[in-house]
Amino acid sequence: MADYKYDLVIIGSGPAGEGAAMSAAKQGWSVAVVDDRPMVGGNCTHLGTIPSKALRHAVRRMVQFNTMPMFRAVGEPRLFSFSDVMRSAEEVIRKQVEIRSHEYSRNRVKLHFGRATFCDKNNIIVRKADGTNEKIESRNFLIATGSSPYHPEDVNFDHPCMFDSDTILKLDHNPRNIIIYGAGVIGCEYASIFSGLDTRVDLVNTREGLLEFLDDEISDALSYQLRDLNVTVRHKEEYAEIETRDNGVTMVLKSGKRIHAEAILWCNGRTGNTKNLGLDKIDLDLDKRGQIAVNEDYQTSLANIYAAGDVVGWPALAGAAYDQGRSAAAHMCGLKVYHVDDVATGIWTIPEISFVGKTESELTKEQVPYEIGRAYFKNIARAHISGEEVGVLKILFHQKTLAILGVHCFGAEAAEIIHIGQAIMNQSGDANTLDYFISTTFNYPTMAEAYRLAAINGINRLSRESRKLAFNIS
Repeated sequence: MADYKYDLVIIGSGPAGEGAAMSAAKQGWSVAVVDDRPMVGGNCTHLGTIPSKALRHAVRRMVQFNTMPMFRAVGEPRLFSFSDVMRSAEEVIRKQVEIRSHEYSRNRVKLHFGRATFCDKNNIIVRKADGTNEKIESRNFLIATGSSPYHPEDVNFDHPCMFDSDTILKLDHNPRNIIIYGAGVIGCEYASIFSGLDTRVDLVNTREGLLEFLDDEISDALSYQLRDLNVTVRHKEEYAEIETRDNGVTMVLKSGKRIHAEAILWCNGRTGNTKNLGLDKIDLDLDKRGQIAVNEDYQTSLANIYAAGDVVGWPALAGAAYDQGRSAAAHMCGLKVYHVDDVATGIWTIPEISFVGKTESELTKEQVPYEIGRAYFKNIARAHISGEEVGVLKILFHQKTLAILGVHCFGAEAAEIIHIGQAIMNQSGDANTLDYFISTTFNYPTMAEAYRLAAINGINRLSRESRKLAFNIS
């Protein structure tokens, strides 16, 4: 007999789990959240998004202090250790846990701390830290356990110089040099962070270019900026062997190169956190990376079991995971489901990157007649004031209809700026065109003004005949 019975039990308290818990609780459902960590927030709060972005923010402020003339007039440049800047992240984590714990309590969501394992499709066992077990029965389950760094079997992650994106947060010193293996989002973000700490970085990229899903122009800008920060980027390279010693590591590449460093940060892929969940007992299949297959409503092959967040793969973004959880709960409760498909992506390099919609390469392949409008941050008053003059806002729009097809931003606060473009792109009818930015008055001086400048730049690239057609001028 079960110790507890609920309408919905969520395994994992990250963004997907939180989104589902709050949505179902608002419908009057009895809801419980199970997490194997004794604090809520999931990997997002404790190992991923929150600590890494708080760390980046601290490093960015340090770089500003060390480079702005006003600060140089009152003191010499200062460098802080990795552990010093991590302390600022710890305070952010504490606040996040406090806020989320209060929300669960206020919405009467029951928390169970321990390791969950399925017995069957309606029951789980929760193994608590004190060795005791709880049996929990539920009509519905949501698996929101997130993901972890992928570990190849031939790499010794027990060595003190080997790190992944979870364990790097415990680094207690500044290495003089570091190898980052994998130039995906996490690898590029940490390359920016360590270069800001005056650590020499070798960024090993297994692909031909950096973040190939980006618009080519933005990818090129990131490559230039990383090299300007003294990051050595090595494209189309793969490791053959890793040699460890007491005071460092050597990565032997298949090309024959040998790279020495005090540490290696492994950022080559993620694995779904599905191990030891007992999914074999309920016949849920996993792919080779431990991820769970779901339909458009985040429902697995078992009608009462759902999955959301990083454990299902794309897009593996905290904001999208929250919405996925809400969508899964809506489907369970018989409400209208808002599917997560228009996702603005944010990448917290220094400077940061964000985009929504199509890239130039995609539009060219699809034979869509597009034009480009650009606004360079170096020409924007607000960027002059903040000292953040590196960057560009790029709008892709249809040559005939002026419909906005994609927005790409590289520079300070890009992840904030992008949502203006996203909002207009999602308007219906003629409201999603470049005309909105031309006919709207923006506050001055702001970074949002970049949209007006980019729109005017784009319109001026059209021929007179095209402009007349676009604006229905006879």
